[in-house]
Amino acid sequence: MGQQDVPEQLDDRRLRSYTKALLDDVLALERMLEGGTAFETDIRRIGAEQEMFLVDSDMDPAPKVTEVLEKAQDARLTTELARFNIEANLSPQLFGGDCLRRMEEELNELLGLVRTAAQSCGSDILLAGILPTLRQSDLSLDNMTPNPRYHALNREMSRLRGGDFRVSISGLDELEATHDNVMLESCNTSFQVHFQVAPDEFARFYNIAQAVTGPVLAAACNSPVLLGHRLWSETRVALFQHSVDTRSSTHQARGGRPRVSFGDAWVDESVLEIFREDIVRFRSIIATEGQEDPLRVLNEGRLPQLSALRLHNGTVYRWNRPCYGLSGNGKAHLRIENRVLPAGPTVIDEVANAAFFFGLMSAMLEEHGDIRDVLQFDDAKHNFDAAARTGLRAQMHWTDGQSYPARELITEHLLPAAREGLKAASIDDDDISRYLGVIGDRVRSLQTGSNWAFHSLSEMGSTATKDVRHRTLARTIFQLQRDGRPIHEWPLAKLGRAGEFKKSSKTVAHLMSPDVFTVRPEDLVDLAASLMEWEHVRHVPVEDDGGRLVGVVSQRALLRLVSRGLTSGEREPVAVSKIMRANPVTVEADCSALDAMRLMRKEGVGCLPVVEGDRLVGIVTEHDFIELAGSLLEQHLADDEPG
Repeated sequence: MGQQDVPEQLDDRRLRSYTKALLDDVLALERMLEGGTAFETDIRRIGAEQEMFLVDSDMDPAPKVTEVLEKAQDARLTTELARFNIEANLSPQLFGGDCLRRMEEELNELLGLVRTAAQSCGSDILLAGILPTLRQSDLSLDNMTPNPRYHALNREMSRLRGGDFRVSISGLDELEATHDNVMLESCNTSFQVHFQVAPDEFARFYNIAQAVTGPVLAAACNSPVLLGHRLWSETRVALFQHSVDTRSSTHQARGGRPRVSFGDAWVDESVLEIFREDIVRFRSIIATEGQEDPLRVLNEGRLPQLSALRLHNGTVYRWNRPCYGLSGNGKAHLRIENRVLPAGPTVIDEVANAAFFFGLMSAMLEEHGDIRDVLQFDDAKHNFDAAARTGLRAQMHWTDGQSYPARELITEHLLPAAREGLKAASIDDDDISRYLGVIGDRVRSLQTGSNWAFHSLSEMGSTATKDVRHRTLARTIFQLQRDGRPIHEWPLAKLGRAGEFKKSSKTVAHLMSPDVFTVRPEDLVDLAASLMEWEHVRHVPVEDDGGRLVGVVSQRALLRLVSRGLTSGEREPVAVSKIMRANPVTVEADCSALDAMRLMRKEGVGCLPVVEGDRLVGIVTEHDFIELAGSLLEQHLADDEPG
C-alpha cells in the first residue's frame, strides 16, 4: 500500500520538497533505462494481490481488519482503505511450469489463514467485486482503517474536489448519490495480477495489456450490485472513477482526465511516458520527507528505491498501471499491474481469469508484435467500456477490422490464442486445460458472476424486500464459494430461509422503500389522490422544491375531505398543504425496526418517513411490517414441515 509516514498537512514547503524528490526519481529512472544493465531482462514473473471483504454472520461488512491481522500474523497480509477490507499479497512466481497451480494453492492457503483469524474475531471472509449488502452508512470515516496515509488521502482528495464526491451510474437501475469522503472506493475489491516485462519491451506489452483488458473483463464481470441498485456488469469500473475523482467542476468542464482511467493513447516507446504524464497531469496529494537522493545512490553503484515516484504512482489508478520494484537480486524490474479483475466468485475463477490474461499477453506479442498496427486505441477503449457495462453482451472491435459479440470473440479467437500463449511459456498442459476450460465453460454458458447475480435477483422477484434479496444473494455467494465450484456450475440463489427475513428486520434501513412517490405542498389534492390510486399506496410524503420533507398526506385525510362533501365538482381546487400533516413523525435509517413499530403505535400513524436531517430518503409503513410478519410466519411453518 505504499508509504505510510505522511505529514498531517501537505503544505507548500513539503510539496516543493516532495516534487523535487519526484523529479529526481524520474531522472534517475531515465538514467537506469539508458544504461541497460540495472533491470532484469531475461526473467518473466507473475504475481497477484487478493482483496476481500470481512463479513459478520448476517453478511454485513465487519470492521475487524486490525484484530484479524493481529490474529493472523502473516507479512503477506495488509490493510486496505476500510476496516472491513483486507489484502493478501501472493508470492511472485516464475512464468512457466506449474506457476498457475502454485498461485491457486497459495491463494487457498492465504484465504484459509485469513478465514481462521476472522472466525476467531466473530467474522468471516467473502470474495465479491462489490458486497451486495453494503449500505452508504457503512462508508463513514469511523470505518476507515486507522492509518495516516488513508486519512491524508481523504483530506487532500476532498480538498482538491472542493465538495462531495458524486456517483451517477445507470444500469438496470439508476444510482445518484453523494458522499462526503473517499470511502466509496472501499466498496470495490479486486484480484489484481502482475506481469513482469523487460524495459525495452514494456511499451509493446503495455499496449497489449490495454488491448486484451476489454475481452478479459467481459468474461470475468462479477460486480453488478451497488448500494441496493443493479447497475453495470462490472460496476467497479464506474464506481472507482467517481469515488476518487479529485477534479473540481472547472477541471471537469475542461475535460480533464480523472485519476482512474484507461488512458487516452498507446504508449510509444517507454514507461517514462506514463510516469511523466501522470506527474504533470495529477497533483501530488500525499508526500513524505527524507527520501534518499536517487542520483547519489546510482553514482555509488546501488539501485534507488524511487520511493517518491512509487508513492505518486500509487495515487494514480490506471486500469493497467506500470510498477517499478527491486527484485532482491541486485536488479530492478518493471511490471504491468492489471487492476480490472474483480474479486471472486471463487479462487479457481480468479486464477482462470489470470491465466486468460497471461496467455493473451504472451500470445499477442508473438502474433502481432506491435498491436498499434492492427488495432485502434479508441477501439480498445470502447471494448473496455462496453465490457464493463454489459459483459458478455458487449460488441467488440478486433484486430482483423471486424466486430464480434464478446462471447464469439472469446470462444472462437481469444481462447485458442491464450492456449498457444501459455504453451509458449511452457505452462503445464493439464493446467492450461483446467483454467482455460473454466473460461470456455463460463463464456459458453453465459454465466459470469454478474449474470448469475442478475438472474438470481430476477428469479427472486418482488416477494421479499430488496434487503432480503441482496442478503440472500450474499449468503449464497458465501456458501457456494466455500464449495469451490466455478461460477458456471452455480445454481441460482433462491429465497427460503427464515433467518434472512429475521436479519433483514433489524433496522428501518432494511425495511424501508427508497423509491418514494411524493407531492409538493402547492400541488392539487386530486394529484395526491390519483397517485394513491394508481400506485396502490396509502401515504404520500410532501416535500418542497429543495427536497426537504414538510408533511405527509394520508388516505384518511383524503376521506375526511370527501366526507365533508367537498367533491371535485363542488369545491375550489384544494392544495395539498391544506390537508397534509405538517411536521410528521420521522425516523432515521438506523432506527431499530422494533422501535419504529412502537413509535407508530404510540403516535397512531400508519407510516414513518425516513430522513437524513430534513432530507427524505425513504418510507416505512404498517404494510411493510405486516408483509414481514407474513414472510416470517410462512417460513417458520415451512421449516416445521416434515421432509
